[in-house]
Amino acid sequence: MITHRSYAVDPWSVRETELSLDVLAQSESVFALSNGHVGWRGNLDEGEPHGLPGSYLNGVYELHPLPYAEAGYGYPESGQTVINVTNGKVLRLLVDDEPFDLRYGRLLSHERVLDLRRGVLERTCEWCSPAGTRVKVRSTRMISLTQRSIGAVAYEVEPVGCHVRIVVQSELVANEQLPESGGDPRAALALQSPLEPEENFASGHRLRLVHRTRRSGLRVAVAADHVVTGPQHITTASESHPDLARLTVASVLRSGQVLRVEKLVAHGWSGTRSLPAMSDQVDAALAAAALDGWEGLAQEQRACLDDFWARADVEVDGDEEIQQAVRFGLFHVLQAGARAEERAIPAKGLTGSGYDGHAFWDTEMFVLPVLTYTAPEAVAEALRWRQNTLPAARERAAQLGLRGAAFPWRTIDGREGSAYWPAGTAAFHVDADIAHALVRYVAATGDEEFARDTGLEVLVETARLWRSLGHHDHRGTFHIDGVTGPDEYSAIADDNVYTNLMARGNLLAAAEAVERYPEEAKRFGADDEESASWRDAAEAMNIPYNPELKVHEQSEGFTRYQRWDFARTRADQYPLLLHFPYFDLYRKQVVKQADLVLALYTCGHEFDEEQIARNFAYYEALTVRDSSLSACIQAVIAAQTGHLRLAYDYTAEAALMDLEDLEHNTRDGLHIASLAGTWLALVAGFGGARRSGTVLEFSPRLPERFSRLAFRLLFRGRRLAVEITQEQASYTLLSGAPMTVRHHGEEAELKPGAPVSRPVPSQPHLPPLEQPLHRRPQAGRDRKR
Repeated sequence: MITHRSYAVDPWSVRETELSLDVLAQSESVFALSNGHVGWRGNLDEGEPHGLPGSYLNGVYELHPLPYAEAGYGYPESGQTVINVTNGKVLRLLVDDEPFDLRYGRLLSHERVLDLRRGVLERTCEWCSPAGTRVKVRSTRMISLTQRSIGAVAYEVEPVGCHVRIVVQSELVANEQLPESGGDPRAALALQSPLEPEENFASGHRLRLVHRTRRSGLRVAVAADHVVTGPQHITTASESHPDLARLTVASVLRSGQVLRVEKLVAHGWSGTRSLPAMSDQVDAALAAAALDGWEGLAQEQRACLDDFWARADVEVDGDEEIQQAVRFGLFHVLQAGARAEERAIPAKGLTGSGYDGHAFWDTEMFVLPVLTYTAPEAVAEALRWRQNTLPAARERAAQLGLRGAAFPWRTIDGREGSAYWPAGTAAFHVDADIAHALVRYVAATGDEEFARDTGLEVLVETARLWRSLGHHDHRGTFHIDGVTGPDEYSAIADDNVYTNLMARGNLLAAAEAVERYPEEAKRFGADDEESASWRDAAEAMNIPYNPELKVHEQSEGFTRYQRWDFARTRADQYPLLLHFPYFDLYRKQVVKQADLVLALYTCGHEFDEEQIARNFAYYEALTVRDSSLSACIQAVIAAQTGHLRLAYDYTAEAALMDLEDLEHNTRDGLHIASLAGTWLALVAGFGGARRSGTVLEFSPRLPERFSRLAFRLLFRGRRLAVEITQEQASYTLLSGAPMTVRHHGEEAELKPGAPVSRPVPSQPHLPPLEQPLHRRPQAGRDRKR
């Protein structure tokens, strides 16, 4: 999309310089605003034209039957799908009785700007109606990062060179008609008009609608209040109906006069609270927001983002597109988790309905690493959500004949929502991913209270899962058979290396937690004897290795499979899952996304540098990246192994996944994990950032394209700034107690305000690695260098 003529490259904004209906749906995702609780797609203020209307509340979903050709024991009965809740962002405009619809008349100018520093979407346009009347429209929209339930719009109309009769209709709209879906018709049927009306109210400038979902039984309340300013003579009228509440504002404007409508919208939902309680809740939220008013909300938003950028900004000199993309990514990652507050962070955030609004392991392994070092309070909330869903995870484990907790592959409310068991039930690595995120958060923050009250319980239950899922053979080696790792083209495999190494870390972390908190562990029935069995399993874990090839096997026997025939696979046959049967994919050496290569990053201490280089080269020739989760991890390991040009290309692909719509599905919502992966590629890749216990390590090297890379981190109560050039790296402790970091293995003592510089070692030229035919990195391939 960023290559479209309508889009400009700017370091602190995403700017659309003209309205392009051919990329309207994509722009709605790019211009989406959210705070992790409320999400508004970037639809035009007037509601039409649109690609996909979207107003979302995190955790609000509807149930629908899951499709099975043949039923089986343990299959989930119902799927969960995010729904479009009551839309509070609509402000329709009539100009001398002509609907303001940009498909008609003449659009003289149109610009939208997503301001990443102020956290607002601004729009300016000038339109001439079919009757020849010209008006200017300006709007500013925000979802508050400081007031969890509040969205706001300031909407202005000004005539140009004439007297104009203006009518603005500010609405709350439920059960909007959605575009037809090409997915399961049963799911589509279940989601038609999912909200049953319970209350509608309109009085003065105040509007309110309360609904309840038909099947999931969730109550949703949305209310709006308005401040109207303009000429002396303005009339207003309000009305409400079951699915519509409306404030109508009318006035006659002379040229140069401005009618301004400021709209505050409050959102709330609950599965247990009564209708009166929900009405009171949103009314109270409006009252609190009104204390600050529009200007107060805008100032709070800017202050919140000033603080975020001061601790999280990444600067890239030498590539303006990646500079824009990494800030765009950080902004949306923050939006996805800032106020989720014990709710999931979905794969699309709250930017669209893709993946049915589900959360996956993407959250723990791609999104939470970024937030751990930039907004750690959001990480604690996301992991508390996992703890809150333990009852469902325990029930799922028992259903599968296992102990402990089996966390779901995909979900909204904590119950398994995957109808495809090889990539769902069998992908047990999600348990270890959650444990890994817990350990990372505690190590990076020193939050012992969280480790005791949240981490311990989750670690115990996930360790029990691994101990019951795996087994010792006659030699005492521990195996975990019949599982699916991150690579979904290699399902139901034995001893997947990523899964086994992550499970080993999970088992050891759980044993250490029981030893650290013995009294609390007794509440969960965990003792020294059980934790000793976890250590035994971890120490005996089988890690498949092929001594002839001198590479680790992605899973037992993987390297003896027949290689996929890439020479006979056309470019238009990717992604492979849409053109070849899974049966064929499962028994060939072909990798959908980084799997063993991901283990090289998450469990790097388990490999030496030679093994990392050989493994990366081997799997690079097999990995087709039919997943947006792959490029960023390949960038990290490419940088670590010295393939800096390749690392740059993969970084560009991850960074521009949505801005260039590389997978042609940005219309469904942004790829939050790939956006987070841009940070990983830059900070963990070119910055070489790793954590060893409670010490940060850096092994920086820059590609030729970059003249400078700078980033900031939070770590154990400290703020750290890192600046890297081609020749040297500088480390500055901005605040907090003195700390030690490692630079290419050498320790450096940091004190506040005293930068420490170290030379960056030169990198020998390496021969290029082989990728599958037609699968070289997309974004970097044809860009100027």
